[in-house]
Amino acid sequence: DGHGASSSSPSSSFSRLFNPTADHLALRETVRSFVEREVEPQALSHNRAETFNVPLFRKFGSGNGGLGILGLTVPEEYGGTGLRDASAVSIVHEELSYSDPALCLSYLAHSILLANNLAVNGSREQLATFLPGVCDGSKIGGMCMSEPNAGTDVLGMRTRAVYDPARDGYVLNGTKMWITNGTITGNETGDIFLVYARTGDDRGDITQFVVEGGMGGFAAGQKIGDKLGMRASPTAELVFEDVFVPAGTHVVGEVNGATSRAGTHVVGEVNGATSCMMRNLEIERVALAAMAVGIARRALDEMIAYAASRPAFGRPNLFNFGQIQRHIGESYSEYMAGKCYLYGFANGLDLSRSGNGLDADGVKLYCARMAKDVSDRAIQVMGGYGYVGEYTVERLWRDSKLLEIGGGTNESHHKNMSRDLLRLSGNKLE
Repeated sequence: DGHGASSSSPSSSFSRLFNPTADHLALRETVRSFVEREVEPQALSHNRAETFNVPLFRKFGSGNGGLGILGLTVPEEYGGTGLRDASAVSIVHEELSYSDPALCLSYLAHSILLANNLAVNGSREQLATFLPGVCDGSKIGGMCMSEPNAGTDVLGMRTRAVYDPARDGYVLNGTKMWITNGTITGNETGDIFLVYARTGDDRGDITQFVVEGGMGGFAAGQKIGDKLGMRASPTAELVFEDVFVPAGTHVVGEVNGATSRAGTHVVGEVNGATSCMMRNLEIERVALAAMAVGIARRALDEMIAYAASRPAFGRPNLFNFGQIQRHIGESYSEYMAGKCYLYGFANGLDLSRSGNGLDADGVKLYCARMAKDVSDRAIQVMGGYGYVGEYTVERLWRDSKLLEIGGGTNESHHKNMSRDLLRLSGNKLE
């Protein structure tokens, strides 16, 4: 299936970059073995059926002898793996996406957008309450940011939370859209979500809440199907109608002349979630870039294997034809450039701090386009075989397109990077 192809390739000289420590190499080998055994055999069938493989996803957790990666960056005392580094995040997302990008997308929503976000921004009480179930796989969830009329413009969100002093909690109203893991069964919501909602009049007055499945007024709207790609990852609209979220509370400061309160289901400071949002976006973009690298590596393996075994025009394979050589050579070069950018950046990234937006944007921008281009060339090399689902590369091509939209569109990366580079004007780049 091509998994082992890279281990003996020229890229082995880059091993220290891609696996900076022995622990990282062991993590890669463990996840790769699990993916070959458990993930690869089911990927095509769940893609065709547009179904989320819940039993397999739970095996990613720490419960019942599972893989133990659902809380990859979560401290061990709360049930996590305790690998607080972007290199480990990149390795896992690359390896999962090699076989099943859609399942990896659900993993990203759960492990990065939910678990990592809560681990960084929540109180010790919140971590002890919510993270063990998130890490062992008994609870499946994600994060709610986008809305029907607020995607890239996240600060334009309209979902609102109003404090109710009589009940000491917040009442949420609004709709969230495009939520990965929004529904697990197709009818009911996922188990637990971090939800961003407006709590003040200023544009940046956003607060983060924990909302659990089963809370009154919290429901799945529509399950979003017939997607171009990522078909084995559930996507849904989630509706909040007078959802009461307990605060239970301690005072965290004065906001707009009123006492602001936080507690059991309020994460961080009231009106202070924009910094949490931006910090978590950086590691999300690294993870999405790693998914792109995994997609590209698989597309390359499939392209090379096909070209090596396909006779044509009296030749034993396609490697003698210049046009095929160009597709393969350019694909490998771009793949290696993206992978080196990814791990060169990830290996020095501090997940507890923000301010790394330039290269978080840059690595995702480059790798997303690279994965789509490499997948496209793989289809071209394989011809009719590349166009049908059985041969994998058409699924990789479809899945790769989301990486140019989710977690920040290409256009938003262009805007952010231009802004950051303008601030650096007058300074020479390294």
